Amino acid sequence: MVDEEIVDAGLKNERVIAAVRATPRHEFVGLKERPYAYFDMALPIGEGQTISPPFIVAYMTEQLDPQPTDKVLEIGTGSGYQAAVLSPLVKEVYSIEIKEQLGKNAARTLKRLGYTSKNVSTKIGDGYQGWAEHAPFDKVIVTCSPENVPQALVDQLREGGRLIVPIGERYQQTLYLFRKQEGKLVSEALRATLFVPMTGTAESERKVKPDPLNPALVNGGFEETRTEGSTEMPRGWHYLRQGKIVKDSLAPEGEHYVTFTNNEPGRGAQALQAFGIDGHKVTALDVSLQVRVRGVRPGQNAQQLPLLAIIFYDDKQNIIGERSLGPWQGTFDWQTEHATLSVPSKAVTGILRIGLLGAVGEASFDNVKLGPGKEK
Repeated sequence: MVDEEIVDAGLKNERVIAAVRATPRHEFVGLKERPYAYFDMALPIGEGQTISPPFIVAYMTEQLDPQPTDKVLEIGTGSGYQAAVLSPLVKEVYSIEIKEQLGKNAARTLKRLGYTSKNVSTKIGDGYQGWAEHAPFDKVIVTCSPENVPQALVDQLREGGRLIVPIGERYQQTLYLFRKQEGKLVSEALRATLFVPMTGTAESERKVKPDPLNPALVNGGFEETRTEGSTEMPRGWHYLRQGKIVKDSLAPEGEHYVTFTNNEPGRGAQALQAFGIDGHKVTALDVSLQVRVRGVRPGQNAQQLPLLAIIFYDDKQNIIGERSLGPWQGTFDWQTEHATLSVPSKAVTGILRIGLLGAVGEASFDNVKLGPGKEK
């Protein structure tokens, strides 16, 4: 997992890579989820929360630039996995969890594995307020998404310190790195991402909220891009793997589309986008796209082929269904595909994936659309 999903994805910090390699992720998920512990994916941990994908944990940790003398504040203990990864990299970790049962579970796990006796302290509380009695902190890491940075975290960050946090709407977030200079935060946008929302005070103050009765995608034509490092990334899409934005005057819609290329069977090549939905009232979704494939064949098994796939989740972040459009293989030029997909009644979130999804070859997508439909 570390070699394929973290090192190959571009992470360079050897200390961070070693810490992730040494942290037993299976210890931080339930027995039901353990078979998936070393896949690069989010997993439910109860209370409607998730453990972040290992790549995201490693990436955020690397951007934090952890030093052996650092005192770090983490907002959102969750399972305790992020705190465990930080533990060998810094002097002290202080972690806050607002969900009481999650906080207790994480504290027990961290104690059982020896992290508490080393340098990890936890408490149950609203991370919006920080942990003033241990401030100032050299670094702050927020593993849930507020609409804006809580002022208490700014105040408790030392001058020159770093803060990393996913900011934005419920399903459209950007991971930001902030540096505190002359008492103010200087921001650097890193990448599009998706985290569970920061609950408590942060959620009550959220001004922009999703409309679960009108699910839709953002930037389905890939016309809006942003630069992340040296790579052009499509706005609104996250977790892009082995994909690139292509500018082409002959694109089916606009002047851009996304192309995925993979030569190693089973390796991820995809992009994701999430949306809110009320499965009690929206019983079906109309989805459509334009797709082109070249030399596509199955990956490690016959199911690994290009798709548009939607995974539905309930309010506890449990997977309750998957629907798809496709698959496609072989070679053909641009063609339009459409389907009406049923929605599980308990669905509150959908995550749409496009890409090769383990297949080998090249697949291109454009004009991806989604909206309420009627069951046939």
